[in-house]
Amino acid sequence: MAFLSRAAARRTLLAALGAGVLSAGWPSAGPVGPSGLDAPAKKDLAMRLVSSAENSSLDWRAQYAYIEDIGDGRGYTAGIIGFCSGTSDMLALVELYTDRVPRNPLAPYLPALRAVDGTGSHEGLDPGFPAAWRAAARTSAFRRAQRDERDRGYFDPAVARAKTDGLGALGQFIYYDAMVMHGPGSDARSFGGIRDRARARADTPADGGDQTVYLHAFLDARVRAMKQEAAHRDVSRVETAQRLFLTAGNLDLDTPLKWRVYGDSYEID
Repeated sequence: MAFLSRAAARRTLLAALGAGVLSAGWPSAGPVGPSGLDAPAKKDLAMRLVSSAENSSLDWRAQYAYIEDIGDGRGYTAGIIGFCSGTSDMLALVELYTDRVPRNPLAPYLPALRAVDGTGSHEGLDPGFPAAWRAAARTSAFRRAQRDERDRGYFDPAVARAKTDGLGALGQFIYYDAMVMHGPGSDARSFGGIRDRARARADTPADGGDQTVYLHAFLDARVRAMKQEAAHRDVSRVETAQRLFLTAGNLDLDTPLKWRVYGDSYEID
């Protein structure tokens, strides 16, 4: 997962979004039945939203070949959601790809990926690993492996947890984006810890709480976690995007959408 977005590494902090008024025509702020971010059109929308923060682009399909060290201590960051050589998910991806296609450009680097897991080291990866990644990304098998590992490790668990908590499409996206950036762990700066802190302040809709109140508590907990790391102190990914949609009452994440991330403006009709 990309704990530091590529755009965040070079952008200045935006002011947090001020309080807004619920827009007429959006769903009510009370508990609603979950709508599915896993519906194809909604899922593609989610990928575009994440790509605006991770890649400064809405074209998430153009990111399969991306790879660089963004200086966050997690080694190489690469691919459609920022798989990292230092956080196990890149290793899991390359293992999956190699299981499917044993003779591939990345297979020779598996011993090095296992050795550097949990560190920011490039030992055994330089100088050839970035070129091997880009070569693999030209194949449909590696692109599919990236999508499958994204879904297995991040998208599917986040959406399932959000549905269990009674959240609609916006809440499902908020969970997914948090899991991509922070990882699915249980410590205070991972998804599980952020959710625990939010639930200590507000009930989920499944527990009888108000969806909007709970999601604000979740975003507050996420901002707190982000600000504990220098790499995450630009919280515009939350405040001028997700909080903007929430304040507008857009619990189903319906288009059109307008938002700003790391100083750039985006729009989806």
